[in-house]
Amino acid sequence: MSLISVQSARCKDAIGSQVTIQGWVRTRRDSKGGFSFIEVNDGSCMANIQIIADADLDNYESEIKRLSAGCSVSIDGEVKPSGGGKQDTEIHAAAVTVHGWADPEEYPLQKKRHSFEKLREWAHLRPRTNTFGAVARVRNCICRSIHNFFQENGFLYTHTPIITASDCEGAGEMFQVTTMNLSDVPKTDGKIDFEQDFFDRPSYLTVSGQLEAEIYATALGKVYTFGPTFRAENSNTSRHLAEFWMVEPEMAFYELSDNMDLAEAFLKRVFSDALSQCAEDMDFFNQRIDDTVIDTLTQIADKEFIRLPYTEAVEILQNSGQQFEYAVEWGRDLQSEHERFLTEQHFDGPVIVYDYPRTIKPFYMRVNDDEKTVRAMDVLVPKVGEIIGGSQREERLDVLKSRMQEQDLEPESYWWYLDLRRYGTVPHAGFGLGLERAVQFVTGMANIRDVIPFPRTPGSADF
Repeated sequence: MSLISVQSARCKDAIGSQVTIQGWVRTRRDSKGGFSFIEVNDGSCMANIQIIADADLDNYESEIKRLSAGCSVSIDGEVKPSGGGKQDTEIHAAAVTVHGWADPEEYPLQKKRHSFEKLREWAHLRPRTNTFGAVARVRNCICRSIHNFFQENGFLYTHTPIITASDCEGAGEMFQVTTMNLSDVPKTDGKIDFEQDFFDRPSYLTVSGQLEAEIYATALGKVYTFGPTFRAENSNTSRHLAEFWMVEPEMAFYELSDNMDLAEAFLKRVFSDALSQCAEDMDFFNQRIDDTVIDTLTQIADKEFIRLPYTEAVEILQNSGQQFEYAVEWGRDLQSEHERFLTEQHFDGPVIVYDYPRTIKPFYMRVNDDEKTVRAMDVLVPKVGEIIGGSQREERLDVLKSRMQEQDLEPESYWWYLDLRRYGTVPHAGFGLGLERAVQFVTGMANIRDVIPFPRTPGSADF
């Protein structure tokens, strides 16, 4: 007997093979003919494999007829052509081993359909449902595509710190890390004495690995970081998490146009891989969650991205005749409704908006010659709006210092970042993609809490 996955056992090539599969029972029904049909899933694919268990098996009465949803089993048997029309193959069991029981009176995942909100209470069990198994496989595919894309294009995978003293975004919404006794915080002259803390200064969970990735990009050329990031934003919307994963490439000798080229190729690769490598799961999402996901991803993979200066975007929005909840005015950031109008209605495809006002963007973005805008870019897609944000970084030491002062940042705290401009400075650029936003977009899932295994949100840190 060879151990194979349910996915492999469902292929016609497996017919005639003596195999072992291992998984969890989805359903069992008994036939009057003296045998039972058992549906088993092992997470390798959306579909189950049908098991035919005859009454002459030693444990048929004592165990097989007691099987219910959630029980774990190993099945030894022969793969044969299926007599039914729903699958090509089935397994005729020579032995059924029960590893773990699930009381049908208590097991939550019975035939009754639960809301996604209810399933969040059972984050330890929800991966066994069709929807969350499919989400996990698509998420895995996207992660694999991200690594493959960058590795094939000469990027070095770099690990940046999770604990940092720098606020990359300047937003201040960071989780502080300390070993001090919060019931007896050491103070000197009435102020917290951080010299008695573990890192001798205020330290935080990172909101981005960008600044540290720039260090390696300005030494090694092209790098990317891919890991967890944190934002202490007290938001309970369907688009926000306190802990999420970011992929952030940084490239030396890149200008904004190069950055846009890379972002476009990157998204096309990730979306194409999801369509081709997760076809069964994507069909499920298209049928059960959002009937536009396949068409939307195909459109993005096939179309050239429109490139639109921010100033022109504002003019289009102001002249659209559309009533927006938020006013459109030069100097303000575009809201999701504005971004979606551009990509869904005006252009009917992906759009890259660039050259935003300097006053609404972080200090590290390169200032244009007009002194009013910076070399920032946002990649917009239908249904979501912004999915990637990036920029050409400011490589000029004097301008960077000036920008820090504009935003009330102390240059001394970023001495190492300034050193990159003192010693062999170079034009460079990069962008960031939130993994969960991407998975949400690909699958059509409405709430971002349903595309990460264990969501961290205000008041919720279970599991």
